[in-house]
Amino acid sequence: MTDAQNHDADPDPDADRAVIRDALGVGIGVGLYGVTFGALGPAAGLSVWQTCALSLLAFTGASQFAFVGVVASGGSPVAGALTSVLLGGRNVFYGISMASHLQVRGWRRWAAAHLVIDESTAMGVTRPTSHQARLGFYWTGITIFLIWNLTTAAGAIAGDAIGDPEAIGLDGAVAAAFLGLLWPRLDSAVPRAVAVTGVVLALLLVPFTAPGVPIILGGLSAVALGLVWGGRR
Repeated sequence: MTDAQNHDADPDPDADRAVIRDALGVGIGVGLYGVTFGALGPAAGLSVWQTCALSLLAFTGASQFAFVGVVASGGSPVAGALTSVLLGGRNVFYGISMASHLQVRGWRRWAAAHLVIDESTAMGVTRPTSHQARLGFYWTGITIFLIWNLTTAAGAIAGDAIGDPEAIGLDGAVAAAFLGLLWPRLDSAVPRAVAVTGVVLALLLVPFTAPGVPIILGGLSAVALGLVWGGRR
């Protein structure tokens, strides 16, 4: 990290507007995807308010989809929660990378932590100054949070009215959502090998374990392999 990233430089209005414009573009695009999660909640057996509460309180897309996917497949809420925590653990490292830029204390730290997701972090840590990092982080995080929760509510109400998820193909939407989240990250040999290994292990465990357990163990194996192979590289 350079000195320019550690310290605020004189604000550049044009650069600031560009950061905000990019943040809004990402925020709106990602936030609209919340309607998919909203529709899947009632399909998995959750009520409308439970689905909305997950988006409001958990607010990390992959973890939310994981919970719904495990419950929809017959797994226990505990297995779903463990899977969600496993996937959400990466946000700890995101928070560490953003802490020096945000420099928040007290209740503001808790509020900022709630906005630490893939997109807000990516839009923050890539900026040349801490001022622009804060702009990218907050504009992206707040935009996604507001739109994600609104579209979750809309999707949950619509999904509850639709009824049988298999009739319109919603039963396969969780897998499609995970593939969409994962695909852009498979940009080199190590991530591809880790992903394939985790998938194969999870599939092998399906006949012998309860729903949700293969995802947890496959995910843990992917984390272990990623640490080992990534460290060697």
